[in-house]
Amino acid sequence: MQLTVRDAARLLGVSEQVLERWVRKGELPAQLVDDRYRFNRIELLEWAAQRKMPVSAEILEEPGLAQRALPPLSQAVRAGGIHRGLPGGDKEALLRAMIDRLPATRGFDREFLFRMVLAREHLGSTSLGNGIAIPHPREPIVLRVDQPVVAIYFPEPPVAFGPGPAVHTLCLLVSPSTRAHLHGLASLATALRDPDVAATLASRAPDAEILAAIERVEASLATAREDGTARRDGA
Repeated sequence: MQLTVRDAARLLGVSEQVLERWVRKGELPAQLVDDRYRFNRIELLEWAAQRKMPVSAEILEEPGLAQRALPPLSQAVRAGGIHRGLPGGDKEALLRAMIDRLPATRGFDREFLFRMVLAREHLGSTSLGNGIAIPHPREPIVLRVDQPVVAIYFPEPPVAFGPGPAVHTLCLLVSPSTRAHLHGLASLATALRDPDVAATLASRAPDAEILAAIERVEASLATAREDGTARRDGA
């Protein structure tokens, strides 16, 4: 389902006028349908993540779909693993090495995943501009995986991956559905904005320290959600 200007403005927390100005300047991706702008949820979330903009939790909700609980980011990272000593090189060689190291079930089509991740990069770099990139497939719903997976990689040495400084950390996101993909991107964007998480990645801290920093962010968000629910219930 595509988003209207009103929908997108609400999710980004800006006015419709500001949103349309971004579109006219070519800064925000949009499609023109019957002379009206329409927005893709995934593109909108990717755009916000690259600019470190907070978004409404509504962006994760897809109308008409059953809302099943999704695993936390820390669980997805444990499933994907933290990989050190990834050889540098050009972007294609780096992406292939990442996918070769990705834990996967028997029969998983790594070549297909590589082509999908590379195709997404051709649309525009997934570098966040702060030494971190989050390569991922553009169409997550076609991937045959049981649960969301986030694999963290430390290239040696840091590599050029797009505009901005060299990338010292890459987070590969693989999801079984669009909703899981949106949830994973939002969780990653939130965690990567946290100074503690960013510092553990930049310093290539031990796995346990990285996971602990991510879990602290998750706990803080859970507390904030509970407080918000309690205030609404008490109103």
